[in-house]
Amino acid sequence: WSCFSDVIWNKELNNIPALLTKISVFLVILYIWLTQSEIFDFFDKSLPKQVNFSKSKPGVIRAWHRHNRNQTDYFMVTKGKMKICVYDGDEKSKTFGTLLEVFATGDDLKIIKVPGNFWHGTKTISSIPSETIYFLTNLYDYENPDEERMDWNNSTVINPKTKNPYDWNVDE
Repeated sequence: WSCFSDVIWNKELNNIPALLTKISVFLVILYIWLTQSEIFDFFDKSLPKQVNFSKSKPGVIRAWHRHNRNQTDYFMVTKGKMKICVYDGDEKSKTFGTLLEVFATGDDLKIIKVPGNFWHGTKTISSIPSETIYFLTNLYDYENPDEERMDWNNSTVINPKTKNPYDWNVDE
């Protein structure tokens, strides 16, 4: 991680060749590590096809969406604190109605695996912007996006604890 953190925290963006070299070295090390360890199993024996970076201001909600083409998302919050929610809205599913809330911070790095067929979303709940790196098992297709969306406050998403529509503004 140190070669990557130098790029982010030392702001070496003015030296593009050095930046590309560091990122290339990081990706090679990551590839070797992933394919030679049990983390490869975590990624379902398939390396992510796309890596994205997202920054969200405090209070920003990005929800709800899901994927229909076997995509899995892996979220890693690197700064701030974020609530990541996953909801099974498929009435034919054995786990229909299940809602999972995971709290992730940059102080306690973890990777949250979200199978794309579940509705999912995030909210930054820290007083500082959150920064998230997320890995996708499919490349984004601009001409035919694999995203189904519904409003963040859709009343069909029920919190099983309260039996009421899910409230993103309740931070436990």
